[in-house]
Amino acid sequence: MKILKSKDPTEEDLIRRAIAGKRDAQHLLYHRYAGKMLSVSKRYARTDFEAEDILQDAFVKVFLYLKNFKGDCPLEFWIKRIVINTALKHQRSNRHLMVTEQEEEWEDVTENDSLDSQFAYEELLQLVRELPPRYQAVFNLYAIEGFSHKEIGEMLDITESTSKSQYSRARASLRQALLRLKKQYHEKVTG
Repeated sequence: MKILKSKDPTEEDLIRRAIAGKRDAQHLLYHRYAGKMLSVSKRYARTDFEAEDILQDAFVKVFLYLKNFKGDCPLEFWIKRIVINTALKHQRSNRHLMVTEQEEEWEDVTENDSLDSQFAYEELLQLVRELPPRYQAVFNLYAIEGFSHKEIGEMLDITESTSKSQYSRARASLRQALLRLKKQYHEKVTG
């Protein structure tokens, strides 16, 4: 049995040992990427608990399919793709990705509207979580992950134009929510 002498083993060594079922290597691999991947799963989940479930399910798949990792992209990218796919599958199975029209009417907000960056990450994350599931998925895949509308259409089994439309509606909804938050902050300060 080979004993790791370095405190920070190489990624290749961790992969090889994790594939061999070595718990210490699996543990280290998990801890190396779990924080970043939890941030990814939070963007697709409605709650932190749901995000943790997605993360757990994704890492089960990572360890199950790690032997298939060819190294043709960074491991982090490969894991991130599994987390995204797991999150999308989770949405489909739990919510059927139903688009629900929001009751409130959207105000006409132009692209040039600027909002102060006074909002905390958790507040912004919560606004994304409140989007209808399909809008949330399209927004995350396009704005955060950088997929094209064509790729998103293929991933979600929708047309490219539907992806563009849902992204546009997600942005409009988020802008309105940010404007409401800004107004609330202003009222607190001037109260």
